[in-house]
Parts: sequence; structure tokens; C-alpha cells
Amino acid sequence: MAINDKKVIFVAFAIEDSLMRDLFKGQTLNNRVPYEFIDMSVKKAYDSGWKDKVRTRIKRSDGVIILVSVNSVDSTGQRWEIECAKEEKKPILGVWVYNKDRTNISGIKIIPWVQQDISNFINSL
Repeated sequence: MAINDKKVIFVAFAIEDSLMRDLFKGQTLNNRVPYEFIDMSVKKAYDSGWKDKVRTRIKRSDGVIILVSVNSVDSTGQRWEIECAKEEKKPILGVWVYNKDRTNISGIKIIPWVQQDISNFINSL
């Protein structure tokens, strides 16, 4: 399968969870997965042009996965990415990144980090 045939998934996360993002994105290092993850991680969420670039990436994505943790509550950048994904009417799935953290985000379906369930979401896009 050529890379152009892969589904593109935008990954929204709190900067404090960048290690978990790295682990999550590491799943695509297996060439057999039919998708690739993209994100727009920056230290300051409102650098010049950041919102326009994020919106463009989200528009080009097949869906959005939100890495959810207690850090999500105060992450203004992640919150904006979620609102942008909703505005663009993209399919959204939340994934809890820590076993004992079950933080909720209003209006978002959130599941435990189980590869098969994540793949099912991506395959449904």
C-alpha cells in the first residue's frame, strides 16, 4: 500500500503528554498499518499562523484522535484543536493515555488505549 493510500489521522494532545504522543505515533512505524498520524505540536499554541495551519491539517485529515488525560483540561491548544475538528465535522475519537486517568471531555467518545479498537475507528473512516 502506497503512503498516499493511507488514511491521515490528526492527533490532538496536551504538550505535557508529548511522551505518550510519541508512543502512540510509534505504532505507525509498522509499515503494515494503513494510516499515518500527524500533529501540530508547538510550545505556544497561538504562534503566528498556528491556527490556520492546524485547521488546514484537520481539513485534510480523515479523522481526529484526541489523546486524553488530566492535562487535557488546561490545554488551550488541544481544546482549540478539538473545537476545530468539531467545526470541520471530522470523526473524533478520544483515547485515554494513562490506565488510571479517566478524564472526560464533553461530547467526545473516549475509549481505553486498545490497538484493535483504535484500528476499528480508523478503518471505519
